[in-house]
Amino acid sequence: MMGLRFDHLSLALRGRQVLRDVSGHFPPASVTVILGANGAGKSTLLACLAALRTTDSGEVTLDGKPLLAIPPMERARQIGLLPQQADIHWDINVRALVALGRLPHHGRWGRRAADEAAIDEAMAQTDCARFAQRKAQRLSGGEQARVLLARVLAGKPDWVLADEPLANLDPAHQLDAMACFRAAASAGAGVALVLHDLTQAARIADHLIVMKEGGIIASGPKAQVLTPAVLEAAYGVRVYIGQDETGAPVIAPVSRVA
Repeated sequence: MMGLRFDHLSLALRGRQVLRDVSGHFPPASVTVILGANGAGKSTLLACLAALRTTDSGEVTLDGKPLLAIPPMERARQIGLLPQQADIHWDINVRALVALGRLPHHGRWGRRAADEAAIDEAMAQTDCARFAQRKAQRLSGGEQARVLLARVLAGKPDWVLADEPLANLDPAHQLDAMACFRAAASAGAGVALVLHDLTQAARIADHLIVMKEGGIIASGPKAQVLTPAVLEAAYGVRVYIGQDETGAPVIAPVSRVA
């Protein structure tokens, strides 16, 4: 099957079972959102999909090939990961940092016109071009988050994985980031996002996976998954589900379940 697939993944960390025999599929050219309370296993699952963690059992495959059998450089071209804890450790300017996203494409050889165009496009998408020559370490947290997203987008990976990519962004740049993910999916990439904002999840997701205590309690098209019963089971809260004046969905927690 084409796409990014995980079958029967289990993983224990420091004596705690963080993934419990989970299976699922991320289709290409679409956005899949992973939901769940803190500690549900979302970030761990994303790390396994990027081959950053080895599971105790189960397998991740990309277009039918075991992920760990794909050479690292090829894997880096195909999968771009924006982790939740993304720190900038290099005292370099913003454009140079974004350009690191092109390394899997040219290796030790110099950048080509296509590389420069991809860097320019990613910086424009994330509103980073205006501070291209500033030192990345000296930016605000939200500005750094946009630069790191630009680095992923500059690589034009077949798969974009992002763990809580909206966390440090102001409302306007949250909308920009969501537009970037939708554009990537429209261009053919598979996108997998870990989100906590239920309204944003409802607006962007084509498919959803809902996790709880290391397992998957619901998955499928958002119309089937984003229901009061599923969200109550996942988060322990009652939710309001409605629409704004444009007809776009709005989901808000109302109260804890007694």
